[in-house]
Order: sequence, then structure tokens, then C-alpha cells
Amino acid sequence: MSEGKNLSVIMSSVFHKALKKLSKKEQNLVDDEVEKIIENPEIGELKKGDLSHMRVHKFKMNKQLMLLGYSYVDDKLTLFLLNIGSHENFYDKAKNRRESDLNLIS
Repeated sequence: MSEGKNLSVIMSSVFHKALKKLSKKEQNLVDDEVEKIIENPEIGELKKGDLSHMRVHKFKMNKQLMLLGYSYVDDKLTLFLLNIGSHENFYDKAKNRRESDLNLIS
């Protein structure tokens, strides 16, 4: 992961563990998607309710829809990479991790 536009990029432990499980080719694809987010932090859809702290960027990997959950704090110029995974149970797991995500962001 890189830092661009004086933007700090912080990975949650959940994101880091999921990234390590991917092949090098898949990791490079995720890096490309993170670069897109760095260029335009509002690219992802802002969630509502329990997940209002999170944006979700969707992309295809090996013909499967992948979701990358992140939060962007403009006044701190910080991008928090919270999670990555397939659509299955993504939002349920994100709701269970809400408290730890908010602790990371604040």
C-alpha cells in the first residue's frame, strides 16, 4: 500500500489478515483498488445505520464480487482500510466489528 496526496493509509488487523490470505496477483489487484480509493475517497458507497462510519467499494476479483470496507477522515487525511471479502456475511461481520472499527478511526 502506498501513501498518496499526503494521505495516511491504516489497515485494520482484519483487513491485514484477509489480505495476507490472497495470492500475490490478488493482492496487487487490491492495491490497485486502494489506489483508486486514494485518488477519490468518495468512490465507495456510504452506508447507513450501524455502518454509517463505513464506505464500501465494490470490484470484481476472479469473477467474484468483492467488497472493500473503508473509512476516510478528511480533516486527518487518513484512510482506514477496515475489511475486504466477498458479499456473503460481509455486512453482518462488519456490524459485529463496529465497535473496534470506531475505536480505530477515532
